[in-house]
Amino acid sequence: MTERKPEGMSFETWVDHQIVQARERGAFEGLAGAGKPLPRRDKEKSSYEWALEWARREEADPVSMLPSGLVLRKEREDLPALVTAQPTEDRARAVVEAHNARVDAYYRRPVEGVWIAVGMADVEQELARWRAEHPVVPEPPTPEPPPPAPSRRRGWWRRAG
Repeated sequence: MTERKPEGMSFETWVDHQIVQARERGAFEGLAGAGKPLPRRDKEKSSYEWALEWARREEADPVSMLPSGLVLRKEREDLPALVTAQPTEDRARAVVEAHNARVDAYYRRPVEGVWIAVGMADVEQELARWRAEHPVVPEPPTPEPPPPAPSRRRGWWRRAG
């Protein structure tokens, strides 16, 4: 915490004094952007432009900044490719059902801002697309096991004779 401004000292002089002390302590050493000019502001940015610039600078995913309805719509657009990439039909079904569960939860809770219709994915249609991309490969027939060899041991009743 900084000390209080002494009485009789102007505010500007006191601020300059604080800056000189911080410089002597090395508080301004190694700061990002040291020795570089401030970025120019050519025009006023809208909140949308500012948010996109912030997302790029912070390497954030801009999709995560969208309202939940638009995120679900984007997920719905990407759903066919995601389903096709699944190795088994059960996994593909689970992906579609998980998406539908998120859409159902979106419909059931109150929405802040604009409500966006998303629509459920048709599970059977998505699975038909998955089946078309993953044809069934017939398994080679399994050979029948050889019959058991006859036993060489004879029972006690067959020994006499």
